[in-house]
Amino acid sequence: MLSLKTITFNQKKTSPISLEFDELIPDEIYGWEKADFDKYMVPIGNARFPLSDYFDVEVDGEAESPSEVKMIIDGDASRIKYIGAKMGAGEILVKGPADLHCGAEMTGGKITVEGDVDSYAGREMTGGELTIMGSTKEFCGSSYIGDWRGMSGGKISVGGNGGKQLGECLSGGEIYVKGNCDILAGIHMTKGFIQIDGDVTRWPGGQMKNGDILINGELGRLLEGFTQEGIVTNPEIEGKSFTGDYIKYIGDIALNGKGRLWLNAERNRHFI
Repeated sequence: MLSLKTITFNQKKTSPISLEFDELIPDEIYGWEKADFDKYMVPIGNARFPLSDYFDVEVDGEAESPSEVKMIIDGDASRIKYIGAKMGAGEILVKGPADLHCGAEMTGGKITVEGDVDSYAGREMTGGELTIMGSTKEFCGSSYIGDWRGMSGGKISVGGNGGKQLGECLSGGEIYVKGNCDILAGIHMTKGFIQIDGDVTRWPGGQMKNGDILINGELGRLLEGFTQEGIVTNPEIEGKSFTGDYIKYIGDIALNGKGRLWLNAERNRHFI
């Protein structure tokens, strides 16, 4: 994507209460100039305050559409919620950590976070790409409280560790985690693909009905609702080729599930 307009948020100070950036996405601000940002009142708690108290915003270039915008948040965004929420185009770069709901409900575009991200990253997203270079907390790529529809499209990549219930209610899309994951990755999953290169504590795929979960690290505990189908060498999964031997399971049989759980056989000989 060719970015013709760069909007840089240079942090002046942080807030003990989280700022909310759901209105500040390329889809909404591609036509804004510096004066628009200077007069904008950002939500903080149950009130609004001048964005200029917290950021000096630089605008370079012009854009005729959101896809021609690159937003850069330069600073500590660990108290900025909803970064890129519901965005459909453009690019956002966070040069540090990010708060809750980063990339929530996004439909397109690209978000890159150079640090850690709090809970609910990429929840209910239907498209686009979210790259987290650090770790993330619970409910990444999941549904929100009270809903059964999680991430259904797009791609999430986590360079560090994933938290609890990664990909909860996943119904499409792809999630990749380079590090370790906690309990119940892919719970209630109905479609999609999850790859975890590190270790998983226990119970991936609980109540899953379909989709694929591949674990390259060591799994602590497996649910009883999975039936072992044997060892597959160099499997092809969702159009991707994997080298080595993998233990293949089908489940969760408690729901007549047809989901597929793949465990690296070398790292999980205790299940053979």
